[in-house]
Amino acid sequence: MNLPDGHGIWDVFRIFATGILMENMKEVGEQQLESMKLVFNYDNVFVSCFYDDIAACIHRSREYAMNYVYSGEMVLGDGKGEIHVGKGECVFIPRDHHITMYKRALGGERYCGIFLNFTRNFLREMFAKSSRYKRLPKMSKLKPGVIKLPPTAEITSLFASLTPFFDTDVKPKDDFMHLKLEEGLLALLHIDERFVPTLFDFNEPWKIDIMDFMNKNYMYEFSLEELAHYTGRSLATFKRDFKKISDLTPEKWLIRKRLEVAYALMQEGGKKVADVYARVGFKNQSHFSAAFKRQYGIAPTAVPVL
Repeated sequence: MNLPDGHGIWDVFRIFATGILMENMKEVGEQQLESMKLVFNYDNVFVSCFYDDIAACIHRSREYAMNYVYSGEMVLGDGKGEIHVGKGECVFIPRDHHITMYKRALGGERYCGIFLNFTRNFLREMFAKSSRYKRLPKMSKLKPGVIKLPPTAEITSLFASLTPFFDTDVKPKDDFMHLKLEEGLLALLHIDERFVPTLFDFNEPWKIDIMDFMNKNYMYEFSLEELAHYTGRSLATFKRDFKKISDLTPEKWLIRKRLEVAYALMQEGGKKVADVYARVGFKNQSHFSAAFKRQYGIAPTAVPVL
């Protein structure tokens, strides 16, 4: 791989793991988007670096994961608080969990990280291979949410052995990376045995109330497939269930909900258009203004403040 003049390998990568690590960038110009680079997925082990200041993303992972910060800083927000993850620190991210990620330079070093993704198939394979987990006494699962992991020797050793693969010329074999996933799994299980009932739960999610979920998550960009998954349904079942509770399509319902919340924020809270449109889920102000005028017959700037 040829690098631009004056740039090293740490300067030229940014992760876009489609279907596993989904990024919803806000207010990013086309030129900036072109600067983002696809990094590597080695059998569900991802390595990534940021070489610019664009760092905000919405993270939605359908599988359990470990995220290790090699340099820089990662800040995770779940709407209730923030978790700061610095150089040499690692977090566990639950399956089907929603967080906002901010990855940025710190101490003169750009953000670089390693992401281990534990798929259901991998976990089923590991559970079938070892009778040890089946013999453990019944215990409760871990509480849902992101967990900052303690700095164990196993975690330090695991991620130190993965850093050579930031180099594009070093191509590991799939079986080697599969072994690293096994090491990551063991590192978790050695930290807390409650990871056993948490990770090795292969039940399909129960159906949850569609409207409750959408009212809490209307500001995010979901596909229909994602809405179905996160509410514990197949796509066909989701469409059928949604028709029972609304005359609108899910897409139109989300737009109406966003506009209603925006109207209330501007009327009751005195918020300006620039403060509202991204907060409720619109990607740019012009689309928001056009949709608002279609819905209410007036421009957002004409909303009377109470």
